Amino acid sequence: MFLTGRSPDQVLPAASGLGADLKAEPPTPESLARLPDLGPDLVVADATEDPARTHELLGVLASANSPLPVLAVLARDDLGRFDWASVAHEFVFAEVSEAELRLRLDMLTARRGAAGDAVVRLGAVAINVESYQVTAGARVLDLTFKEFELLRFLAQHPGRVFSRAKLLQEVWGYDFYGGTRTVDVHVRRLRAKLGPEHEHLVETVRGVGYRAAENTG
Repeated sequence: MFLTGRSPDQVLPAASGLGADLKAEPPTPESLARLPDLGPDLVVADATEDPARTHELLGVLASANSPLPVLAVLARDDLGRFDWASVAHEFVFAEVSEAELRLRLDMLTARRGAAGDAVVRLGAVAINVESYQVTAGARVLDLTFKEFELLRFLAQHPGRVFSRAKLLQEVWGYDFYGGTRTVDVHVRRLRAKLGPEHEHLVETVRGVGYRAAENTG
């Protein structure tokens, strides 16, 4: 996904040669707000036209603790003008070849591999099972421990339906003596925190229980 509407002459064909599915967006706060709906695996920020504005927007993304890896596309003269290391994980110059782009993306993937293994994804929602942080696009969700455990358990079994009793057993444990209404209350609170754009990721199966949405692409 490009944050900018003006794609560099070489980056776009190079990325297309790698089979990448690209979505172009203008460099605006509204583009950042659309990230949860788009659910990209990677943000490619073209800073060749307006490096100051792009750096500012990527700073907003970084300050929100977004889990998305960021690749910045730079003009050579702008390399030392801004602190790109604080807002991007990798960079290329605008005239990048397909071979170099592939290498840069492979390096980015390798550096973030350990964190990637710790992240469970449900649509645009990223659940880090090591840091216990949940993000929806660029937004960090403030979940209780049991809300986190419930979301994680469902997300690790997308499409599988669990009864309330089974969820009590798996999430709360055998020694929990509360009723199944506890599950309903936690699901309701979890959906409220996910917000209207993501609440559909936790589905109700009438007369049975709950499941994580299977097709979230």
